[in-house]
Amino acid sequence: MEEMLRGAAVVGQSGGPTAAINATLAGVIKGYFESRDAVTKLYGMKNGIEGFLSERMCDLGSIFLDEKGDVDTEKLSLLSQTPAAALGSCRKKLPDPSAEPEFYEKLIALFKKYDIRYFFYIGGNDSMDTVAKLTKYLETSDYKMRVMGVPKTIDNDLCATDHTPGYGSAAKYIATVTQEVIRDCAVYTVKAVTIVEIMGRDAGWLTAAAALPRIINGTEIDAVYLPEVEFSMERFYSDIEKAFEKHPNVVVAVSEGVRFSDGHYVGEGSQSGAADVFGHKYLSGTGKVLENAVKEHFGCKVRSIELNLPQRCGSHLASATDLDESQKAGETAVKKAVAGSSGCMIAFVRADSEEYSVSYEAKEIAKIANAVRHVPREFITEDGSNVTDECLEYIKPLISGEVITRFDGGLPIHFVID
Repeated sequence: MEEMLRGAAVVGQSGGPTAAINATLAGVIKGYFESRDAVTKLYGMKNGIEGFLSERMCDLGSIFLDEKGDVDTEKLSLLSQTPAAALGSCRKKLPDPSAEPEFYEKLIALFKKYDIRYFFYIGGNDSMDTVAKLTKYLETSDYKMRVMGVPKTIDNDLCATDHTPGYGSAAKYIATVTQEVIRDCAVYTVKAVTIVEIMGRDAGWLTAAAALPRIINGTEIDAVYLPEVEFSMERFYSDIEKAFEKHPNVVVAVSEGVRFSDGHYVGEGSQSGAADVFGHKYLSGTGKVLENAVKEHFGCKVRSIELNLPQRCGSHLASATDLDESQKAGETAVKKAVAGSSGCMIAFVRADSEEYSVSYEAKEIAKIANAVRHVPREFITEDGSNVTDECLEYIKPLISGEVITRFDGGLPIHFVID
């Protein structure tokens, strides 16, 4: 049994927001209220590690305290249903601990100043890199502290976990909108192609969700293109021609990250070539590039739709399963840390049974950070232009359940942390 470590905790959110990232934050807050014998205070860092370095923090314990001194469950419930990152976010790449130890010495000094012994970071791949580097430095320090990564990413591309918080809600949104687009396009008899561009730089999990209506109600998209299979214009034209033989209105989904055989992104030519601090090129415009190509090749009516930010902030279409699991991931992170875990990420483990269920485990962060979990090749059809029913059966339980959204004046109510 690990010795109880007593002190304050700090939690932050990093990377792109999701419809479920605040549910995870709510879980961390709930976990704190259940662990006050060890965790004396819970700070929220404004704009992630970047904000913490500038000492921009808030007292989450006070914000979510009710009149009896317990957690305010009404506020937590509202926070869970609020899109975006309530604490703000950042995309800051931390230096290598061995190359710039002075950076981490500054961090440790701040931890000591606020008596912070627990560090929780909610985020995706780049955020887990932050957790891994801080963990690595702490191995050389005599300051006792526990560091936990709590997963978040609509991309569903983190390793060592069955899926990630945020993905289920984004998949539900994409499947719903795709179904509606197919219905809309089907009303005309004039030949037309509609290209739906979906987020996903390296992994096609989000784009795969566009095919979900096929196994639920028989509404079938004509083609789905993922980054895991090289993109071919010849095959693309051929797929459209085959679809035209069935009906005049063709709808296809394409990931923003599809690449040609030479490794270049299809949409790369429409961008400036600029990249973020982690070296990721800014992507968008894939749909527009393909729209122009189809117009020139077929001469028919064509449009492209970029789902863009609504994929990750459409909380009015959140998956109840996603929000519930996200909150439990946050709670588990606190409980595991108090029990002695550190240098880990909370992972979802799907039960090997007919009925869907998951459990939560703390897995070593060093084996997770900076790795990408791709859609398995067996989840993609042999010709590379769609996903299999097996893939869709994997996704289906993640979108289940509806959230009862609270409205005021006809609009959803959101919880804002000032």
